[in-house]
Amino acid sequence: MNTENNEKGLDENVIDNLENPANEVESATELTVEQKLEEDLSKEKDKFLRLFAEFENFKKRTAKERIELFRTANQEVLLAMLPVLDDFDRAMVQISKTEDEVLLKGVELIHEKLKNVLVSKGLEQVDIKAGDDFNADFAEAITQIPAPSDELKGKIVDVVEKCFGFQRFGAS
Repeated sequence: MNTENNEKGLDENVIDNLENPANEVESATELTVEQKLEEDLSKEKDKFLRLFAEFENFKKRTAKERIELFRTANQEVLLAMLPVLDDFDRAMVQISKTEDEVLLKGVELIHEKLKNVLVSKGLEQVDIKAGDDFNADFAEAITQIPAPSDELKGKIVDVVEKCFGFQRFGAS
C-alpha cells in the first residue's frame, strides 16, 4: 500500500497517519505535553525574574534605610551636644574675666576644636542677634515680652542660646 500512495505523491508521515490513526493522537499528545512543559518553564522563569527584581529592590531599600539611620543617629548626637556647647560658651565668658592667660588659651583651643568637630559633622551656627527680625525657621521664641520701642516690634530682643542648623551635603 505504501508503494501505491507514494506514486500518488503523498508524504510518508501522512501515509503513516492514515494507516495508523493512534499514531496521530500520540503525536498531538506529545506536543501538548511539550507545550505544557514550555509554559511551566516560562512561568518559573517569570517567577525567578520577579523574585530577583524584588530582592534587588530589597537590597537597595535596606541600604538606603541604613544610610538614613546613620544620618539620623549622627544628628541626635549632635543635637545632644548643643547644650554642652552653650555651657562651654558661658564658661568661656567667665574664664575670660580671669587674669590667667594660659588657662584662657587652653580653654579657647578646646572650644575651637569642639566647634570645628561639630562643623565638620554638618552643624553650622546661625548668626542671630538682638534686633534681627524673628524668623521661626531659625529661632525659637521662649517668651513674648512687650517691645521696649516701636522699632523692636516683631524683632528678637535677646538671644539666650545660639542657633545651630544642619548643612545639606549633596542630594538626599
